[in-house]
Amino acid sequence: MTTSAVEIHCPSCQADTLLRREPRYEGFKKVGEKLFCASCRHEFASEAEVPFKQKRVPSVFSAADKPKHAEIFKGDEKGRNCRHCKHFVVNPFIQRCGRHHREVQATDLCGDFEPKPAGLPSAGTG
Repeated sequence: MTTSAVEIHCPSCQADTLLRREPRYEGFKKVGEKLFCASCRHEFASEAEVPFKQKRVPSVFSAADKPKHAEIFKGDEKGRNCRHCKHFVVNPFIQRCGRHHREVQATDLCGDFEPKPAGLPSAGTG
């Protein structure tokens, strides 16, 4: 368990509280963690000894409620965005269309799309 805000039931103070983790060092090297009750500073020897509270998560949704896979692009639009076009020009300040001489984004679509010749990388790949 790596999260620091974990609820426990402390056997020492009988409180429902949080587990506090502090790093343990030997010189400058981290060798483990100390586990404490956040209320009374009772120290636990190991994580197996910590009485974690079990969170009950209600099962409100079923498998039928899970959303269907969304298709963002139609089949003919996939791979036809500006970053794959031979007219797409990228420099450190702006992305431009060399054909229409205007600012564009890599994910824009255009009716005048022309694929880059084989061997040229797409913008953002390598």
